[in-house]
Amino acid sequence: METLRRNRTLLITLAILAFLLFTAIQGLSTRDWVITLLRGISVGAITFLVASGLSLIFGLLDVLNLAHGTLFMIGAYVGWTTYLRPDTLVDLLPPVLLLAAGLLLGPFWAALVGRWRTSRTVSRAWPWAALILAVALATLVFAQWPLARWDPAVAAQSPATYSLQLDQAIKAGQARAAPAPAAQGGLLRLAGAFLGSALLALGLAGFSAARYGGAGKVTGAPRRWALGALLLVTGVGIYTGDAALTRFLFGLDTAWLFLIALLVALVTGAALGALMEITLIRPLYTRPIYQLMLTLGLGVSGIELVQAIWGRTEFNMPKPALFQGSGAGCPATSIVDWLANGCSTIDVLGGRIRTYNELFVILIGVIVLVAVSVLLQRSRLGMIIRAGVQDSEMVEALGINVRQVFTLVFALGAALATLGGIIAAPSMGLSPLMGESLLLAALIALAIGGLTSFPGAAAGSLLVGLVQQFIIKYGQIGIRLPFLEQPFKPTPPLVPASTVLLMVIILLVLPQGLFGRKE
Repeated sequence: METLRRNRTLLITLAILAFLLFTAIQGLSTRDWVITLLRGISVGAITFLVASGLSLIFGLLDVLNLAHGTLFMIGAYVGWTTYLRPDTLVDLLPPVLLLAAGLLLGPFWAALVGRWRTSRTVSRAWPWAALILAVALATLVFAQWPLARWDPAVAAQSPATYSLQLDQAIKAGQARAAPAPAAQGGLLRLAGAFLGSALLALGLAGFSAARYGGAGKVTGAPRRWALGALLLVTGVGIYTGDAALTRFLFGLDTAWLFLIALLVALVTGAALGALMEITLIRPLYTRPIYQLMLTLGLGVSGIELVQAIWGRTEFNMPKPALFQGSGAGCPATSIVDWLANGCSTIDVLGGRIRTYNELFVILIGVIVLVAVSVLLQRSRLGMIIRAGVQDSEMVEALGINVRQVFTLVFALGAALATLGGIIAAPSMGLSPLMGESLLLAALIALAIGGLTSFPGAAAGSLLVGLVQQFIIKYGQIGIRLPFLEQPFKPTPPLVPASTVLLMVIILLVLPQGLFGRKE
């Protein structure tokens, strides 16, 4: 009884929301409300993938990442590149792996530099020399690196054209031919790329030693050597086997290629998130205003970068063949029929549900919700994260590197955003501003569910998706209101306005959101 009394406002609010949903359903046929409900859950699932990352970062690190929408967009574009132009991915992997291998030498350089005894002038000058040499070498090597490209300014070579060609090939059941690989050149390029990254790590170690002094301590040396050697060998192997790997990827079924695109988008988001936290966010944990300004600037810069590489034009990302079937046996009548025939739609109560938009997207949202919840509540890492938020000094005293844990949290949040981008791309298309609308919807969902609550992010995203889809549906058929001869049809601008109105009403009743904690 005490629990009911303490949460009576929340329970009443949830009951009212359930009643409103029940009322909205009554105005529709069974087929219409089932389709609208599934579409609302689908929109909520995509919103949740963005809101969940925001919730993790803000709830655990107290950082509001305004570049989260840009990470969502980058995930879509990186996934598109992997899915439609895997030759570009193959060409990019060697320099990226060699760069990572060279940067792994940083702790070793730091330990060595800390033992050098030089004059103050020399100790300040040589890191700049190493850095300038590294930049010059990297510019010389990467400016002529063989890379498969597209040209947004040329219609025949634009991303939109490549998307259309793949879509037509999938519908016609035709295999794609791998393009001719770019000229590779000798292994001297590889040596130059690795040497440039090693010099960069040396220069950064010199700056650190000049600022903090002392000899560094190398931790996990065997693992670092093993990882560096693995990255180096993998980079060289991909570089020498570029043509064979490109042919293999172009010959894969689009479902497998899409899965690879998901993994690449996840890794890209995690790497970008870790890089942001280590280099930019970590020095500003006590300056929230600077965090907001910095992440906002990063978001704008990311949009400009995407426009420079992929162009400003919007284009589509074809769905895998598993979700585009339309021949015999389609529309599917069950999940088994869909998997057997790869139907684009499935028959539910006389209405057609899109298998990608209303089934696959929802499935991904549920998997992420369960996986992250288990990670936070049932794993040792989740326990360390929660303890580090409550008392980081005590956790440090136990021998746990809290900074690395916080970097992991930021990387996880960014990875969820890029995952949302690649999942949303086939259903909503790609545009440089696609992340801005999702960021706004995610912030509204967080405010509704509770800024620091992961379950609240899921509940808020679901409400946002349902409200939007029911408003869109009633914009088509109209709402019967008293004293009106004609049904009232909500206009498109009321779709985002409805979610803002819902947020305002809930915050007036529950200032901390549905599941937020009272401070």
